[in-house]
Amino acid sequence: MSDTGKFNLFSFSGKMKILHLSWFAFFITFMVWFNFAPLLQAVKSSLGLTTEQIKTLLILNVALTIPARVIIGMLTDRYGPRLVFSSLLVVCSIPCFMFAMADNFIQAAIARFALGFIGAGFVIGIRLVSEWFPHNELGTAEGIYGGWGNFGSAAAAFTLPTIAVMSGGEDGWRYAMGLTGLMSLGFAFVFYTNVTDTPKGSTYFKPQNMGAMEVTSKGDLALLLIMKIPMYAALGLLAWKLSPDGVAIFSQTTTQFIYVGLLALYCYETTQVWKVNKKIFSEPVPELHRYKFKQVAILNVLYFATFGSELAVVSMLPLFFSETFELTPVVAGMVASAYAFMNLMSRPGGGWLSDKFGRKSTLLILTAGLAAGYFLMGQVNNEWAIWLAVAAAMACSFFVQAGEGAVFATVPLIKRRMTGQIAGMTGAYGNVGAVCYLTILSFVDYSTFFYVIAATAILGFATLLFMEEPTGKIAEVNEDGSVTLIDVANH
Repeated sequence: MSDTGKFNLFSFSGKMKILHLSWFAFFITFMVWFNFAPLLQAVKSSLGLTTEQIKTLLILNVALTIPARVIIGMLTDRYGPRLVFSSLLVVCSIPCFMFAMADNFIQAAIARFALGFIGAGFVIGIRLVSEWFPHNELGTAEGIYGGWGNFGSAAAAFTLPTIAVMSGGEDGWRYAMGLTGLMSLGFAFVFYTNVTDTPKGSTYFKPQNMGAMEVTSKGDLALLLIMKIPMYAALGLLAWKLSPDGVAIFSQTTTQFIYVGLLALYCYETTQVWKVNKKIFSEPVPELHRYKFKQVAILNVLYFATFGSELAVVSMLPLFFSETFELTPVVAGMVASAYAFMNLMSRPGGGWLSDKFGRKSTLLILTAGLAAGYFLMGQVNNEWAIWLAVAAAMACSFFVQAGEGAVFATVPLIKRRMTGQIAGMTGAYGNVGAVCYLTILSFVDYSTFFYVIAATAILGFATLLFMEEPTGKIAEVNEDGSVTLIDVANH
């Protein structure tokens, strides 16, 4: 871990160079992942798609991200961020080009499904940044990484329609999407040649097993298996949305087959978890090497409410403003973009507050603000002044994104060698949240939708009371058997 050098955003050397290259790699993954929504109408008319087919493509775009974040987290811990991030940028440029060249719905659907994998890029940088920054700067650094990288989705919304128009003709959208694929491919080489996994002389600690997450007590083993269930349930929910009960893309038989497959996969994963952790039943883990999985579980719940609600709200907010205040789609889109713009400052702000005032207290305050913000959003109706409604959305957005920053200011302080896996699971919970919230939205009105998010934030607040502020040091074992102690707190 690097303590050398000041935290200077305008520097491009040492740890700051790593931070800038990391957030830009993440920025590109989000540009590619969200390049569809701003060009949706052009794709629809060019390929002659129905509204149901467009909805299906939007669902497919996020379907693979839940398992992908878990898998990418494991690969990052094993092979290092440099190799995994570079590979992801290269591999995911292929379905991006495939989508840009698609001639029909099936081709577009396959490409969009595969592109869900690029949404896992976020997890890689969390581990990389944690290797380079000391604990007292970690929240700020992870916040900048997350907030500025996340802005890739807003950048796609602002630039791609213009690029499509400038490229001319009804194939303009293809050039705009192809350009994001080229960015991904090109930056992979920049990243690979300029990044190292750790500062010179530091050790990159790897988990002992690749098969599943390690836990250090019997109770934690049970909690890990319980926390896996919502991830499979969310994938089942996505299958249900594509079944005859939803948009009717899958037949009933295919849907049942998917349900059985998910159940079988959960059973298989349970056996892997047992294989990796069965030794805790015969010999207790020494106190020095223990960590509490409840810390991970609490952060999962909080990311469900923060990033889950952000993904859901960003996709429905233009329509909400359009219908509530009778705005044109363009104006509604611009008004709604205020929510995404907050990312640039809010997420780093949440990380900075965590560094300054402690992880737990910051999360408690931000989660309370989150619940209040969504309760306020539930009150918005056409009698409100539009500027007041936008102000409410931006205030709510601050707590959402600062909360995300505070969650990932804590993730790397739990167990260093498993940071990728922990970030993968917590990140996946954000997508689980989005799937759940958007499914609820299809059954209820807007105000009920906001109240439901507020209720889950209150649940998050209650679980937070059980969280323990990271203190002391994390112990990691070197290859020669010696132990390295890594600071996680100022006292």
